[in-house]
Amino acid sequence: MKTSKGEKETAIKLRKEGKSIRDIEKILKVSRSTLSGWLHNIELSEKQKKQLHENWQTALIKARAIAAELNRAARLERIRKIRQNVEKLTSGIVIDRITGELIFATFYLAEGTKTEGSVIIANSNPEILKSLLNLFGYLYKPDISKFRCCLHLRKDQSEKELKNYWSKILDIPKSQFVTTQFDKRTIKPTFKNYKGVCVVLYHDTNLQRRILYTGEKVLQMIETIKGTWRSG
Repeated sequence: MKTSKGEKETAIKLRKEGKSIRDIEKILKVSRSTLSGWLHNIELSEKQKKQLHENWQTALIKARAIAAELNRAARLERIRKIRQNVEKLTSGIVIDRITGELIFATFYLAEGTKTEGSVIIANSNPEILKSLLNLFGYLYKPDISKFRCCLHLRKDQSEKELKNYWSKILDIPKSQFVTTQFDKRTIKPTFKNYKGVCVVLYHDTNLQRRILYTGEKVLQMIETIKGTWRSG
């Protein structure tokens, strides 16, 4: 790119006024390498250097804010596409008794008690526990009076408040909640929205055996596809 003597003189003038090389580049449309050659002997005052540094810091803060917003927008778009794909994947699916048993047994293998005697599930997430009990009720038509619940709380939590909470969430009478267990090792205050762990017990040995055996069959079915994803 050809440059004129006038452009060089203007560049020098702007630099002496305290303009940054980046600013001069934008104003004159002259390459930075050319400007560096023209201006390398131009000394700036301490005041000018300080102002340029402050301008640089301000520009950096703005650039970071813009980058953060762009990253946020990109992340939200990725989440939107994932949700859209999952909605498409699950549209039209109906949970019947067969798929329901497979789902429940899989959850039970992860969250349930394996010791023979009772169906026991514990979780601190109210939505997970509520959904599991809804599925349990749909599949096995349990006797509501046979349920027992036990709360495991930190020592700074309110037993009365949380019994009311879990009883309402799970639709199990408070009279069927047994003695609450408190963690005496609690040191720091309970983090926000933590409702403790609720343990739900339903005494039916044969039903628990059925659930565990179903879970074992699920694992066996999964085992048959082992390694197929590596074949490509």
